[in-house]
Amino acid sequence: MLLEVKGLKKHFPINKGGFWKRQEGMHLAVDGVDLALREGETVGLVGESGSGKSTFARSILRLIEPTAGEVYFQGKNLLTLPKEEMRRMRQKLQMIFQDPYASLNPRMTVLDIVAEPLDIHFKLSRQERRDRVASILQRVGLGPSILNRYPHEFSGGQRQRIGIARAMILHPELVVADEPVSALDVSVQAQVMELLADLQETFHLSYLFIAHDLSLVESFADRTAVMYLGKIVELAESDILYKRPLHPYTRELLSAVPVPDPRLRKKREQPGTVDFSFTPYCNHRQDEAPHLIEAEPEHFVSCHLRPAEIRRRPREGVS
Repeated sequence: MLLEVKGLKKHFPINKGGFWKRQEGMHLAVDGVDLALREGETVGLVGESGSGKSTFARSILRLIEPTAGEVYFQGKNLLTLPKEEMRRMRQKLQMIFQDPYASLNPRMTVLDIVAEPLDIHFKLSRQERRDRVASILQRVGLGPSILNRYPHEFSGGQRQRIGIARAMILHPELVVADEPVSALDVSVQAQVMELLADLQETFHLSYLFIAHDLSLVESFADRTAVMYLGKIVELAESDILYKRPLHPYTRELLSAVPVPDPRLRKKREQPGTVDFSFTPYCNHRQDEAPHLIEAEPEHFVSCHLRPAEIRRRPREGVS
């Protein structure tokens, strides 16, 4: 495995009071997540806003420090690495951010933005630095003529390509893409997705791909993990999960995906009837949250319902 995450947790304190703040609880943003990612694989991570997807991604890369857990990359636990060794490891780990404007420094030129990782990890001459930046910009569909321009001079799609170029300049092995196309127009989304697929084939990349668009993940990811309330509740190969979801929450998510044909009507599963095992409205909840079990070969689900009962419950389809 390229990446193995074991029992990852990130808890944020809930403070109340004015100047003399006191802690009155903990927000369990990520609460004991296990996930593995193979070389050259794309794993999609889906779930509603606030489910902990971005916090999980940032915790893996130690952009925020996790509360507990283990993150093994190529056999090394990233959470125990000294600062200098972790800095070297970041050459292999990069991130593409959701907002293509906020993630770029408006006071830096494209040349300096894309070259910043090179400046941190290598000592290059001015010409070598410029040539490598021009080469990667060409690779993502932007010419060298933009080197001395600033982020505000570009469209959203162009800015995201600059962000992708910055992530690829060190030729990483794992790229965490945190909703990289959600802020873009639909036509531009397709172009950026094609670019990501092309880069994966060229550089043999592995992706952890976070998105709200379930149809996008279905076509792009090899496996899909569904996250809710800081936990992964279902994990399977994408074509299997989308055709045969086992967890009630996954069914609810898929039932919310709009159908492009106006002549068809999709039956929505009502939130109040979803048997999600550790929410107040679950009819099957118990005192402890359930663990992921292999209900079918390579199809994992977290629910207190027995596997046979889960499989018998049909998915709401299109009528």
